[in-house]
Amino acid sequence: MKNSIKRSVLALSFLAFFAISANAQESEPKTVTYGSGIRLSVGADAGLPVGNFSNAYKWSIGGSVQADFPIIQDQFYYTVNAGFNNVFADNSNTGPDLQLIPVKAGLKYFPVKNFYVQGEAGATFVTNKSDAGFSKSTTFAYAPQIGYLFNVGNRNSLDVGFKYENTSKFYDGGSSNGLLGLRVAYSFGL
Repeated sequence: MKNSIKRSVLALSFLAFFAISANAQESEPKTVTYGSGIRLSVGADAGLPVGNFSNAYKWSIGGSVQADFPIIQDQFYYTVNAGFNNVFADNSNTGPDLQLIPVKAGLKYFPVKNFYVQGEAGATFVTNKSDAGFSKSTTFAYAPQIGYLFNVGNRNSLDVGFKYENTSKFYDGGSSNGLLGLRVAYSFGL
């Protein structure tokens, strides 16, 4: 009988502890990682061409700057993104590397704390159009992305996102160009 009372008291103590801990967490702010107004991030982008694009190009590297403007605090943001990407030609390809400047705008939504879903659309400018033999210097681009913000202190975070970026045809008769990418950026509140 004494053992069962001790077990019951111990079990109730654990339950009370977890209930108090859960209530304490609910009273704290959701997070300072993504809920602090306008955010700016600067990061590195890397990617692998997919589909027909991978026949001539093997990988890409670049950088980007992104600003997030809150629409609904802590949950929904308007984004503006610009950067530079160098897409490296396959060794067997006689063409040059591609130098691209993507400029996009979109929306970012946080369904749960620090995890986001983002979609952007805009234009990609080909800076070496004549060297590459393309007929178009500007193409339509879109990029769905998922990511996570890792809090590094104060209002700063490490933003890690996985995306699929697609650009329309660089020349008449060509195909669209897909790229699976990774963006790792340092994000800070303004």
